[in-house]
Amino acid sequence: MRCGAGIDARQVNELFINIDPIQAGGRLTCDAIKAVIAYGDGYSVCDNCRKPNRLDYIAKPPIAEFHKDVASWLNMDTARVVPGARRGFQAVAHTFVQKGDPVLLTSLSHYTEFLAVEGAGGVPREIMADANHMITADATAAKIEEVKRETGRAPVLAFIDHVDYQYGNLHDVAAIIKVAHQYDIPVLYNGAYTVGILPVDGKLLGADFVVGSGHKSMAAPAPSGVLATTAEHAQKLFRTTAIEGDVTKRKFGIKEPEMMGCTLMGVTLVGMMASFPHVKERVKHFDRELAHNRCVIDALRSIDGTKILSEYPRKHTLTRVDTTGSFDRIAEIHKKRGFYLASGLTDRGVTGVIPGATKIWKFNTYGSTQKQVEYLAAAFVAIAEENGLRITR
Repeated sequence: MRCGAGIDARQVNELFINIDPIQAGGRLTCDAIKAVIAYGDGYSVCDNCRKPNRLDYIAKPPIAEFHKDVASWLNMDTARVVPGARRGFQAVAHTFVQKGDPVLLTSLSHYTEFLAVEGAGGVPREIMADANHMITADATAAKIEEVKRETGRAPVLAFIDHVDYQYGNLHDVAAIIKVAHQYDIPVLYNGAYTVGILPVDGKLLGADFVVGSGHKSMAAPAPSGVLATTAEHAQKLFRTTAIEGDVTKRKFGIKEPEMMGCTLMGVTLVGMMASFPHVKERVKHFDRELAHNRCVIDALRSIDGTKILSEYPRKHTLTRVDTTGSFDRIAEIHKKRGFYLASGLTDRGVTGVIPGATKIWKFNTYGSTQKQVEYLAAAFVAIAEENGLRITR
């Protein structure tokens, strides 16, 4: 099947159990797929755009209402849609960071958080994870004190991931935010792996800004995301333009500079909106997702030499494993080398593990059914047994 111009039709999720770590939470719902077809044209949502000509005021489709619903759902005061979580990071950094300002990140932060700080001229200062790959409140306080000693002032902003992308560990962000606030440091809560996956209450956590990824965790097309904040910061973050042309004297109404006017035009936004009712419901059942993940974790742990590098018991479905002592031992002598593992999984209808990876790799079972995780668990064990690895039942 072809889409034209030599582009093959993608059928990954139709033909395989997909455990790719960054794709699991972004699989579209059936309603989102319908929205993709109906609103695929670039400016499709602009059919009914009227004065004041801003995205979050459009009533049909109900984009204005969606913005209010997202803010309420996250228990924040104001929300905007953005082209991915990274644009949320960028908007906050550009607003609150000046050249030379120290900004808190962590040793597990995503590169886009660093780029947001760099773009604003800030200086990244990392909170180191402990031996268990966790970011703690104590380490946060120690880093702030270090920055104060070296620069004479506290960081102006902190980026804290609730679940990091490297290990999928769930960090105590409420405690970390509490420490940061003792130094009057506003905190951006990075919910790229939580908003749309598990319940998030921004004010309960104490967050000043909540950023989520539509295409990573809200069953939405890419690039899409959300940015929410409290009333305290909304006026500055979502300030409206104040400039005018020197010749034409043109002004641009209530356009917001950090949003570059409008953000998601068409399929990305409506796809996210179409999935939203499903997303709001699925976050209520995260315990079920963890139970499914445990099924696969238990199978992997039964393979002699396999280690779980993420926190255990697991609190999130994104998981990092070390199979240096198991699958990688086979790769040293197998005719397909390290590619035998991904090949064996593909033959069994499983995809998402990086081809050639047999040392340290990640997977994500989010959204898989009970039957699928049972099948997946059996697939890992079968490949191990076929290659002579010992299984502890």
